[in-house]
Amino acid sequence: MPDTSRPLYNLGSINIDHVYRVPHLVRPGETLASTSYQQVLGGKGANQSLAMALAGGRVEHWGRLGRRDEWALTLLTDAGVGAGALDLVDDPSGHALIQVDDQAENAIILYPGANHGFLDADIDARIDNAAPDGWLLLQNETNGLARAMHRAHERGLSIAFNPAPMHDAVSELPLSSCQLLFVNRGEAAALVSLPEDTDADALLGALGDRLPGVELVLTLGGDGVCYQHGDTRLALPAYRVEARDTTAAGDTFIGHFMAARLAGSDVETCLRRASAASAICVQREGAAPSIPDAFAVEAALAEWPALELQRR
Repeated sequence: MPDTSRPLYNLGSINIDHVYRVPHLVRPGETLASTSYQQVLGGKGANQSLAMALAGGRVEHWGRLGRRDEWALTLLTDAGVGAGALDLVDDPSGHALIQVDDQAENAIILYPGANHGFLDADIDARIDNAAPDGWLLLQNETNGLARAMHRAHERGLSIAFNPAPMHDAVSELPLSSCQLLFVNRGEAAALVSLPEDTDADALLGALGDRLPGVELVLTLGGDGVCYQHGDTRLALPAYRVEARDTTAAGDTFIGHFMAARLAGSDVETCLRRASAASAICVQREGAAPSIPDAFAVEAALAEWPALELQRR
């Protein structure tokens, strides 16, 4: 059972996703008919909260949602996400236009909307009311990240950060105050000014030099995931599955990893459960609708061959 004495607070985006299935991603100047369309709950923050709750974890979502999209709030609360500090506002919700092609690749246009409406006082009040031994989870789809990190660190919260979508301003954030940093290959390379095709070991080495006290989780898509903290470096390959849609795979990984972590599991267990959850996710379509629950992950771990963990 999850350790309910250490809650997770997620200062995160809530988006309304408009998902179009297309033969290929639209090229400049091209008009392309989609073969299907869905409107679903999305946003990296909402996805990660949903994954955390479905994995059996305790999570409170700190977000802002347009009143006309209250149905999205219902989806979160029905899944077990706490919403006592989630504000319904008159501003339009954040939303995304998502293309998904026949190779399961995607392209996304993001409008931040209400997600960028946090005032300093909003962030301060939430952190001041948080349990000081809890965790704060952040992504890069809301405003106020630097203030949230500073105030959370002062409060004694452990901080987990996923700097997606990545941009130059991330490097100016107080990243050394984080306990956990979740990055993909492109984000890792940008943080240490290396080419994106740099091998994983070199990326981890450079990140470790820059942030020596931070636990690093480097997700590599079909090449698996690596973990590094101090002298410990682990690598786990990916499950070989046929991907239909990679949207929310990284968010699913983070939510299930954090649920296992707050339940007191060791790093290996966290990696295995999160990897299985992501493998299930990519076989389904959509963002939030593709996120599996703990029962699906348990069934996959029991049925699929065990992945071989490498210690480097």
